[in-house]
Amino acid sequence: MSKERAAVGVDGLALPVLPPERDARVCARLVRVMFYTPGFLALLLIKAGEPTSFGISVELLMLSSVAAIVAGLFISAQSTIAGSDHASRVGTWSGTLILELLSVVPILCAIPSLFHELANSRLLHALAPGATDVALGASELLPAVAVFPFILYQLAGFGILHYILSRPMNWVVNIGILSLIVFATAANRQANYGMEKTAVSILVITMLITVFYGVLKLRQMQTTYDTHCPTKEAKEGGEGKDKVLE
Repeated sequence: MSKERAAVGVDGLALPVLPPERDARVCARLVRVMFYTPGFLALLLIKAGEPTSFGISVELLMLSSVAAIVAGLFISAQSTIAGSDHASRVGTWSGTLILELLSVVPILCAIPSLFHELANSRLLHALAPGATDVALGASELLPAVAVFPFILYQLAGFGILHYILSRPMNWVVNIGILSLIVFATAANRQANYGMEKTAVSILVITMLITVFYGVLKLRQMQTTYDTHCPTKEAKEGGEGKDKVLE
């Protein structure tokens, strides 16, 4: 069994509840996926040549791709060996937070509009003579269903937000994500691209502010934990030095 973290500090006060340790190698693989996939989709849209209808989708996909690179920098800074500091001990958590909010959320917002445009693009598949144009209808919204497992991921405590925000605020942020994605998708369907850009801008700015707050909050929590964490007693016979509980 894994060792439990100390819950009470040397001063008798409760210690911050930090996220569980995560495998940086798995996070690094996710960085590669989040870099190549949105980037490839953005190039596909540019190649199709219809910027009016999916210009904002290209921007979201490029944000998702580039944010993954920044997340990789944070994850690569992770260290718990001798000489590590408070910031390096939250590298993987901070990188994961960036992936969640600045890579996953933008691509979830872009995918519904992306699928709609690709499904209806006359440049990608022109109708053959005598062919019947079959509208996809409500089935076009199927790719948007992916946002619900993401919301479940956050609200069920798998995400980093669970550890840096209060439960009510976590619900507010995730309901806001869902609402803005739905609003942006509806605006795109109505060809109201100005309103779509406004909704997307609010979404991205909110995610950016949350990431800034989250990374700084994680570092503060780790600093508080390291400062007040009780130490193990020296082994009998004087072997070794006191070690800080993980």
